[in-house]
Amino acid sequence: MEVKVTRQNFEEEVLSSEVPVLIDFYADWCGPCKMMAPVVEKLAEDYAGRVKVGKVNVDEEPELAQKYRVVSIPTFAFFKNGEVADTAIGAMSAAELTQKTEQILA
Repeated sequence: MEVKVTRQNFEEEVLSSEVPVLIDFYADWCGPCKMMAPVVEKLAEDYAGRVKVGKVNVDEEPELAQKYRVVSIPTFAFFKNGEVADTAIGAMSAAELTQKTEQILA
């Protein structure tokens, strides 16, 4: 299940998470973001309990987008132990996103 991440819950949901976190920075009007939504949702199901998947709407949370230097969406940020471990920008295949996720878990 995906978690809606905001400024209010960012520290608790992401920075203090016991497991790695994948954050999907997106916007409702973004075509590639809509294309990635089912891929991200499936990844959340496949990695339930091992990776937390969060979504940040950049229009609603511009401060978070700015803090993590999101200049293009979708941007995927992988957090491990409260730090950004990796990022990926733009639409990609499910296999590519899964591979990045596996690298974070390794």
